[in-house]
Amino acid sequence: MTIESLFGEAVEMSASDIHLLPGLKPHLRVDGELKPYDGKELSAKEIELLVKSMISENAFKKFVLEKELDFAYEISGGFRFRVNLHYVSGAIGLSARTIPAEVPSMKDVMMPQVAYDLCNMNRGLILVTGPTGCGKSTSLAAMIDYINENRNENIITLEDPIEFIFKPQKSIIRQRQLGTDMQSFQEGLIHVLRQDPNVVMVGEMRNLETIATTITLAETGHLVFATLHTYNAAQTIDRIIDIFPPHQQNQIRMQVSLTLKAVISQRLLPAKSGGRVAAREILLNTPAVANLIRENKVSQIKTVIQTSAKEGMITIDNSLSSLYKDGYISKEEYEANLMSTNGF
Repeated sequence: MTIESLFGEAVEMSASDIHLLPGLKPHLRVDGELKPYDGKELSAKEIELLVKSMISENAFKKFVLEKELDFAYEISGGFRFRVNLHYVSGAIGLSARTIPAEVPSMKDVMMPQVAYDLCNMNRGLILVTGPTGCGKSTSLAAMIDYINENRNENIITLEDPIEFIFKPQKSIIRQRQLGTDMQSFQEGLIHVLRQDPNVVMVGEMRNLETIATTITLAETGHLVFATLHTYNAAQTIDRIIDIFPPHQQNQIRMQVSLTLKAVISQRLLPAKSGGRVAAREILLNTPAVANLIRENKVSQIKTVIQTSAKEGMITIDNSLSSLYKDGYISKEEYEANLMSTNGF
């Protein structure tokens, strides 16, 4: 078995993720379910050899020293993977996420109309959130490429690693990778103003410094996209504010109330026809929402989303209902994910 053959099989099976662990067969995640791949169990030495075939000697030395390594890997046919190397009980483990060869369109990922309106804005902060593996990067890529196709802008992305490869169309695009093109997301954001950007995409707001710099960038009149690992819109705002020390939180509430344009929270569900489909909650920062953020009444945002469909807001339950009525998901998936009946 080679990495090329294994990753190629994963593409053929439409697997979203690949996992290699010592003493186990390779496992693939297909339509959300983890399944063993036909083949033999891999030893720690065999996994080490597979890993060494993917990266340079210097990169392997760095991995051994730091115990973690993230990078992008491409096989023939242009298929790319986001790879994480780590140690498990002293041996090497590998997790890889499949990245489609083509950047999906907004239509491909079934973005609602309000998302198109967001992409036509000139300034502010747009957050795409959800748990790991919910398609945040894919939705974000679709939105960036929509701008690329329809607007004459300078787009700069800060990623770890670079996933989708954008082809400049109406816009010009600089894709910068952590570790090779910048030392940290914070450093990349600090210097991005000197690169004349219109649109900036931050792969992930990981810490206080990156969040603070991202908000400041949105304040200076740029359209900024970023992701967070949060479950819904209200939790997203709480997470941003709570990461700051108490004496700064009132200031951050004010900044977020002024700069935030929208939060798109999503999760992936098995589709009836195979594959997966996204259910989305969408919060728009209307004057009423901005006031709740300033006054630290974030818990009331859920009610605002429920009563603001005319403004374009969407609850997760309404999104699920539409997917069910349109035949995309089963009744069982619909009922299992309803927030109103599951204590959320």
